[in-house]
Amino acid sequence: MTSAREPTVKITRKGVKRLKGGHLWIYKSDVAETHDVSPGCVARVEDERGWFLGRAFYSQQSSITLRLLTTEDRPIDRAFFGERLDAAIALRQRLFGEEPTLRLVHSEADLLPGLVVDRYDDVLSIQTHSQGTDRLKETFYDLLEERLSPRSIVERNESKVRSYEGLSLVREVARGEAPGVKAYSEGALTFFADPLEGQKTGAFLDQRENHVRVEAYVEPGMRCLDVFTYNGGFGLHMAKAGGEVTAIDVSADALRETARAAEANKLQLELVEDNAFDWLKANCVDGEPYDLIVLDPPSFARSKGALEGAKRGYKEINLRALQLLKPGGILVSASCSYHMNEQLLLETVLSAAQDAGRRVQLIERRGASRDHPTLLGVPETSYLKCLFFRRVD
Repeated sequence: MTSAREPTVKITRKGVKRLKGGHLWIYKSDVAETHDVSPGCVARVEDERGWFLGRAFYSQQSSITLRLLTTEDRPIDRAFFGERLDAAIALRQRLFGEEPTLRLVHSEADLLPGLVVDRYDDVLSIQTHSQGTDRLKETFYDLLEERLSPRSIVERNESKVRSYEGLSLVREVARGEAPGVKAYSEGALTFFADPLEGQKTGAFLDQRENHVRVEAYVEPGMRCLDVFTYNGGFGLHMAKAGGEVTAIDVSADALRETARAAEANKLQLELVEDNAFDWLKANCVDGEPYDLIVLDPPSFARSKGALEGAKRGYKEINLRALQLLKPGGILVSASCSYHMNEQLLLETVLSAAQDAGRRVQLIERRGASRDHPTLLGVPETSYLKCLFFRRVD
C-alpha cells in the first residue's frame, strides 16, 4: 500500500515502457495521476495499477515531470546522495588519478539528474538544472565540502534550462571565497579558467581530450586554422605540434584568453577577431589553402525547432572550410548541439562536400572527454560530436 504521506505520481503504460527502456525522464503527457506532490519533491513512481516503479524528482512546471533517481524501494536521503557522489568521484579517480580539473558529476549520466559539478582544483562550479536538485543544493554543497574541502563553491545557474523549471538565473559564490582565475592543464599545455566569470562553468572541459588528440594530425610547418577558437584549445595544441596556426573568434575577450595561454606556453599563433561565417566566406575562394582546419562552433540548435536553421549554419561553415582545405588535408568538424546528432552532422558534411566538389573520408569519431560519460538509454547525455575527415579528391 502507498503511504498517505508520500508524494506519489502514477504514470501511463507509455511512461512505464520509457522507464523500462532505460530512460530517466517521464514527460507531463505520460503522467496519469499525482497525489501530495510539491515542486522539487521526491515522489514515489507507480504504474496505473499502483505497482512501485521507483522514486524520482518531481517538477510541477517542466515538460519533464519526473527525473528518475532509483528503481529501488529505499529512502532518498542524505546517505543516498552521498553514495551517488562517491560513485561519481571514484569513477574520475579511476580514469584520471589525481587530476585536479575535470567534470565530477555529469547529471543523468551519473544518476544524479539535473546536477552538474565541475572541479577546478580547489574550486567547485555547480549547476542545478531541475527543481529537485535546486531544492537540495545546500545538501549537495555540504556533501561536497565533506568529501573535497573546496576553497570555494560557485553557483553557475545561468542556463536557459532553468527557465523551463520556473527557476531564476543565478551566478554567485555560494560557499567560501571568490575563486579568481584557475590554471589547468591539457596534456602538456596550460590554460586558464574563471569559474565565476568564464563561459559555462569556467571552461569547455568536454573538448579537452579532443584538443590533445589533434596534435597527432599535425606535422611541423603545416598551415592550420582554428575557427571559433574560444580560448585556443585546438589552436594551441596544433601550434605545440609545430603547426602555423591562425585562430579566429568574434569575441575579443576570448582572443585575450587565447593570447594569455599562448604566452604561458611560449607558443605563437595569429589571432583574428572576426565573425567566423564572414571570414570563411571572404577567404574560401582566393585564400591560401590549409592543411588542417578545425570547426568548433557554439550550439546552433538549442531546441528541436532551431534544427533546420542550425543545419544551414553547419553546412555553410563546412562548405567554406572544405573549399579552403588542401587535397589530403584534415577537417575536424564538431557540434555540441544535441539535436544535431552524428548522422545529421555526417549528412551535412557530405552535402557540403558535394557542393564544394570534394570527396572526404571519415577517419575518426570522437565525443566528449571521458569525464562526461553517456548513460545508455538516455541519449541526451551524449551531445558532443567531434569528427575527423580527410579530403581525398
